[in-house]
Amino acid sequence: MKKTVQKLVLLTAIIAAVMLFILFLKTDSRQPSEKEQIEPASGNKIVIADDNSTWPIFRGEPNLTGLAGTNISDSLELAWKFKTDNAVKSSPVISDNLVFIGSADSNVYAIDLETGKKAWSYKTGDEIEASPCVLDETVFIGSSDSFFYALEAKTGKLKWKYETGGKILGSANWIKSKDGKAAGIISGSYDNQLYCFEPDSGEIKWTFRTDSYINGSAAVDNKKIIFGGCDAVIHIVSAADGNKVSKIDSGAYIAGSGAASEGSFYIGNYDNLFLKADIETGQVLWRYTDSQSPYFSSPAVKNDRVVVGGRDKRIHCLNTADGSVIWKFPTLGDVDSSPVICGDKVIVGCQDGRIYMLKLSDGSKIWSYEIGKALDSSPAAARGMIVIGCDDGFVYAFGSKK
Repeated sequence: MKKTVQKLVLLTAIIAAVMLFILFLKTDSRQPSEKEQIEPASGNKIVIADDNSTWPIFRGEPNLTGLAGTNISDSLELAWKFKTDNAVKSSPVISDNLVFIGSADSNVYAIDLETGKKAWSYKTGDEIEASPCVLDETVFIGSSDSFFYALEAKTGKLKWKYETGGKILGSANWIKSKDGKAAGIISGSYDNQLYCFEPDSGEIKWTFRTDSYINGSAAVDNKKIIFGGCDAVIHIVSAADGNKVSKIDSGAYIAGSGAASEGSFYIGNYDNLFLKADIETGQVLWRYTDSQSPYFSSPAVKNDRVVVGGRDKRIHCLNTADGSVIWKFPTLGDVDSSPVICGDKVIVGCQDGRIYMLKLSDGSKIWSYEIGKALDSSPAAARGMIVIGCDDGFVYAFGSKK
């Protein structure tokens, strides 16, 4: 009898030790249960960094390189979650302590960065997948209803709108004049045209016609506008008048956006190809073909590294000089979300329901958070916070208590 009791005690101790070991190894944070859900304000003492950083446009800056000007903690906590009435594929932007984002419920939302409370919303005529662009206290955004909108950033009041001939899924961008003010707001449409609007009135300054849909966003770099289209072409046009400068045949249609950095343009296409091209000459400098799936993710570029997600369920980090592989990180789902680089960290969402934080140096995982539903939205990073939309209809904000 004594030996039996001893065996039971030993077995119980072994089971307890195994359970503790499994718990220790589990590195994902988790989505709160219904009773724990934080909406819209958490009460968590998340620190908002006083670094004056912003993220006013998709990918952070007009060249679309995905570089953030804020530091992010190694361990983040859920600060708040904001509920919309449909999936959130739009990518957020952050300006003046407000988060701006669209939803498939047809609304544009302004949300307080610190509390997660709604400041205002504006109803359009259809789903919004495009990311906003905030400049000179105005929110510019396109909708699937084919209209392009200009809204007052503080109130959400309509300033003007313009009807194109097709839905607008890509994010707007801006052209600045010498005094730093907006000289033009650019946006592509499914009517095959790239538009340049006068920011205050919405009048058309110029248009550039392509041979198919424009799904992604256009990058602005050194008085040139560079973008890919569903006509399989990388277009390079003059920011001043919209005239064609040159074009590059990519071989397959381009659904995502590219990044312009130091005279080069990085972009992936639907034929599983990721490439680097010289903006001035139009020459393709290298091609990366180690994928059996298309690219919808937009790349992030810093120094000698370019990072992009793929529908091959991997995040790829390549050498900008020759396209050689530095590291790859495997996920459990397609990666249409576009990575953001914050110092020495890479942050990206995934269709496996997780948001990942990786080391830029070697791709090892620092932190992840399991939401449980696909993340097609791309993260925004500012003031020590990460904000991202999810297919579950919520907007999530993460920060640090430290």
